[in-house]
Amino acid sequence: MNCSILIAEDEPLMRERLLAQLAKAWPQARVVVVAENGNDAWDGFLEHEPQVVFLDIRMPGLSGLDVAARIAGRAHVVFVTAYDQYAVEAFEAGAVDYLLKPLQAERLEKAIERIVARLAAPPLDLTAILGKLQAAVPQAKPPRMKWIKATVGKQIRLIDVDEVLFFQSDTKYTRVVLADSEALVRTPLKDLLVGLDPEVFWQIHRGTLVNVHAIAAAERIDAERMQVLLKGSTEKLLVSRAFTHLFRD
Repeated sequence: MNCSILIAEDEPLMRERLLAQLAKAWPQARVVVVAENGNDAWDGFLEHEPQVVFLDIRMPGLSGLDVAARIAGRAHVVFVTAYDQYAVEAFEAGAVDYLLKPLQAERLEKAIERIVARLAAPPLDLTAILGKLQAAVPQAKPPRMKWIKATVGKQIRLIDVDEVLFFQSDTKYTRVVLADSEALVRTPLKDLLVGLDPEVFWQIHRGTLVNVHAIAAAERIDAERMQVLLKGSTEKLLVSRAFTHLFRD
């Protein structure tokens, strides 16, 4: 069966081995994204929307669990992990597909069989199991970003992130938009995601993060599209299909 796949694995040897064994065990599948960290994995998922994702649990930036939480049931997830008793127990209890390192061809073939059988059905809801896994496999979290250095003309400003209305990708830079001004930073949006509080800054598009406190309303453009109206700004921000669930009743 044809299928699009994302692989996220930070260990080069493990990544190459998984790619090679997938090509042998599932030749009809197309690997559309290969990521070396969680930030690139999430960005690649938004760009290509693969049907199946293989996620290493421990990665730089966003962890595999973080990425799975953001995918939120829009793809079939297979976790890849070094042996951890508590994680494996959580996987088994939640009927979640997983692969143990070092990768065994037989185990991969069984995982593929289960995935192929499930492709016609909606992906599993991982909400409950992810909470258990986060507790079983603690991750070191970076401190939340409070300030950001940004270029404004010839000046470098220190901006309180609470004052930011939204961040938006703009070619080589990221726009930092405030109520009365805006600035540019070189940090890609996918990297800002890691340091910003996800309860405060919502991703509403692959290229946009918006401060929830700055949202005045969300309105439908048509049956498929939405946009966000902001307090203190005339700009309207497009909401991509992947994030319209944030504004459902």
